[in-house]
Amino acid sequence: MKRLLLGAALFAACSTSALAANIGVSVAYFDDNFLTTMRNAMQATADEEGQDIQFLDAQGDIGRQLSQVQSLAAQGVDAIIVNPVDTAATQMMTAAAITAEIPLVYVNRQPEGKDLEREDVAFVGSDQKLAGTLQMEELARQLDGKGNVAIMLGELASGATHKRTEGVKEVAAKYPDIRIIEEQPADYQRTKAINLMNNWIVGGQDIDAIAANNDEMALGALIAMRQSGIPDDSIVVGGIDATRDALEAMQRGELDVTVFQDAQGQGGGAVETAIDMIEGKPVEKIKMVPFKLVTRDNLDDFLN
Repeated sequence: MKRLLLGAALFAACSTSALAANIGVSVAYFDDNFLTTMRNAMQATADEEGQDIQFLDAQGDIGRQLSQVQSLAAQGVDAIIVNPVDTAATQMMTAAAITAEIPLVYVNRQPEGKDLEREDVAFVGSDQKLAGTLQMEELARQLDGKGNVAIMLGELASGATHKRTEGVKEVAAKYPDIRIIEEQPADYQRTKAINLMNNWIVGGQDIDAIAANNDEMALGALIAMRQSGIPDDSIVVGGIDATRDALEAMQRGELDVTVFQDAQGQGGGAVETAIDMIEGKPVEKIKMVPFKLVTRDNLDDFLN
């Protein structure tokens, strides 16, 4: 009897271990502060739930990401999570997952096609247009409703770029004395934003505010201003994401506004959704994590 009980206990332990899901994740970039925070949240959630998770870096390459998803499908992972490089180029990744009958969760960047109409495909992210709306409303307030605004665009292949910019423009259009005088991409990267801002400065552009599609570009604009001897308070600078670097820049009195995008909520939510789909539980096809405006008035809430 003792031997039978011991054997049953060992079998139960092995069965519990075998039930751990294997989740494969393809991320657009590893070298991005926001996406790194999101990836860390995915790992933490998977650890808490006792699930295995592996990450692949698409390095901003659409072909590489498709190959990664196809490879994960061929490996027979239990679920796939994708932070897409190009939100307009997700159909083949969706097809690979569906053909292999593997649940698929898109995170942070919502596909532009009909991917979410397919069974076992979901999205966890935020309303990107709202981020641009909140950002520009605060910039307009700090400008007292008048001034020249330059928009730093993210990657043109990203739906978030277009949605955030749409939000900025809709708010700006409500103010007769606010003009958008520049609109150029810096691909969400700090170094490219430094170069872009330098070009605007050298070109003699009369800029009163910068509406950057993310914090990295906003920080790049501030660096370029500092290098040119332009005081931080002479141009109102806004970003999006509320990364640690951005919050610290705001604490120093450099950055004027950002919008909190919950990287932890998105990352953890994507893993939770994937696990629920693996277990056959009902899930929200589109799960939105709210944005929140961050100014110096409520900065401490986010620093802490």
